[in-house]
Amino acid sequence: MNSFFLSTIHEEEDTSWLNYLNIVSDKYLQEKIINNKNFGVTHHSESLKNDKNFLKFMNFICQRSYSILDNQGYDLKNYSLMVKDLWVQEFSKKGGSNHNTHVHASHISGFYFLKCSDKTSFPVFHDPRPGKLMIQLPEKNVNEITDASEKIIFKPKPGTFVFFNSFLGHEFVVDQGLEQFRFIHFNIEAVFKNLVHNKIDKL
Repeated sequence: MNSFFLSTIHEEEDTSWLNYLNIVSDKYLQEKIINNKNFGVTHHSESLKNDKNFLKFMNFICQRSYSILDNQGYDLKNYSLMVKDLWVQEFSKKGGSNHNTHVHASHISGFYFLKCSDKTSFPVFHDPRPGKLMIQLPEKNVNEITDASEKIIFKPKPGTFVFFNSFLGHEFVVDQGLEQFRFIHFNIEAVFKNLVHNKIDKL
């Protein structure tokens, strides 16, 4: 039996970023959290791409994304990886915050979890094949990961990285507001090297 058209999710633990990223993220969230404690609100920062405090982090996630795409068989010799989007989010202390299922128009997306626990929200990934979803049969055991699985649940802890192909639909379940839930979300895009060079030349 062969498996084709696989969807891979790369997970790793690295707590070395935690303290630093929580500190540099605070200024983007403190005022929003203090002034808005409504149920269901997601506190969303502005873009972090131009903040030099995140430069080493951006270099790291680009390098890791390159390795993932390379191992998946993609030919990147004519491409450079760039951070397309980078922002930090924290769910409302009143609970109710969540994200509906969505995808991103990039190549690699991911999360780095800064504050979370077994009492907070978590990401759920969905089968990206619309043809399968149209004729989905019941699963024998939804608690087992099989070829029949329709969704996969990840339970992160502070310091968890998750990288995945951006075409993979994902959501965050409703948070109960029992403990803090904060994470950095990023999208990485492969861009033709000549376009990157042309852009730099014009600056």
